Amino acid sequence: MQRHEAQGLAWYTFPGRWPPHALITRLGGVSRGPFASLNLGHTVGDDPAAVAENHRRLFAQFGLRAAMVVSPHQVHGARVVRVGRAEGGSIVRNCDALITDEPGVVLMMRFADCLPILLYDREHQAIGLAHAGWRGTASGVIAATVEAMKAAFGSRSEALQAGIGPGIGVESYAVGAEVVEAVAATLPPGTPIARWRGGQWYLDLPLAAQRQLESLGVGQITASGLDTAAHTDEWYSHRAERGRTGRFGVLLWLP
Repeated sequence: MQRHEAQGLAWYTFPGRWPPHALITRLGGVSRGPFASLNLGHTVGDDPAAVAENHRRLFAQFGLRAAMVVSPHQVHGARVVRVGRAEGGSIVRNCDALITDEPGVVLMMRFADCLPILLYDREHQAIGLAHAGWRGTASGVIAATVEAMKAAFGSRSEALQAGIGPGIGVESYAVGAEVVEAVAATLPPGTPIARWRGGQWYLDLPLAAQRQLESLGVGQITASGLDTAAHTDEWYSHRAERGRTGRFGVLLWLP
């Protein structure tokens, strides 16, 4: 991963040939307390004026306008919506993945342990962005996004490239057996996605996402290796910060 800094903001990008994108840390904003400092979540209890200023700083850094940005109201499901310029500046209700092939349409999502899944089809110049916590992963949001890109743009799995962004790592993600079973049910039998330690299961959510992408035939997969729960200096973590925290953002667009 490549780390960048400017004007107090810090973000990461995937190596290789990707369209413009940014995995944005929590640094460089004006929010205070548990939301410090670049909280982009409107519904976590932060001061709305601070959240608005954080968005202004972020968009200014990348030369974007709010009217270019499309975000979903995320519900930990598997609904995918195709968006374009007509949806610019709006929030798409009740979905966890967005796809587009229209240049200048900025896909934006917010996270605090769940995985950002970025998809790019270089052949057809199309992109997708999905929100995959354990519920979304178990419900098939990754597969649904890949299939939606195939149906909408003619994408081929082997020609897609995927990026797995920052999310909670296995060392921090203690879960019940039912969670492991729900995620494992989406993969070939015997696929190892959890560890048993000290009488507790620990789910490897990034590995589960990678195995799903592999099973879908996605040709190129890059995992960030960034653990939100282990690095709350740069990322918000719902688990590590016991539910009182902000949301970091991910941006992806076609130039």
